[in-house]
Amino acid sequence: MAGIWVLVVLAGLALILGVAAYNGLVGMRQLTRNAWSDVEVFLKRRAELIPNLVATVKAYASHEQETLERLAEARSLAAKSRSVAERSVAEQSVTGSLTRVVALAEAYPELRSQANFLSLQQELKDTEKLLANARQYYNACVRDLNTKIESFPSNLVAGATGFRHEDFFQLDDANERIAPAVGDEAKRS
Repeated sequence: MAGIWVLVVLAGLALILGVAAYNGLVGMRQLTRNAWSDVEVFLKRRAELIPNLVATVKAYASHEQETLERLAEARSLAAKSRSVAERSVAEQSVTGSLTRVVALAEAYPELRSQANFLSLQQELKDTEKLLANARQYYNACVRDLNTKIESFPSNLVAGATGFRHEDFFQLDDANERIAPAVGDEAKRS
């Protein structure tokens, strides 16, 4: 009789641990989804600044059409990307093109002094900082979720319930790890 009670207690304990592991995984997955949503908000904010920036630069540097078109094309491709990995690659192109467009201001002193351009530069600078923080937080959530998926005993629950690893938001090119130089930073470069 005592053996049956021991088995019942052990089964109950295993059930409680399993439920706790499952709920922990669900919580981490939701946190990761929320963190990715935050990244997308700032990517969208940056994407919304791009047409204004292009229009402002175009007024002063109309012969730089190819650079402006590359930025618009990169922005369009980024918006169409479906996965985190695709978005990472697409955003590298946006960042590179954006850096080239902002660098054009150096060749046009009248553009650098224009209030609308200066305002756009500040908005872009602020957005890049927010985006960097959001990317960092997202990657921390992915790290924690992936660790939980691989750790015992939650790995047993994760495998049985279909939890999968999430992709990190990575930048492959070391040069892309640096935010576009805008504002005062662009002048020092």
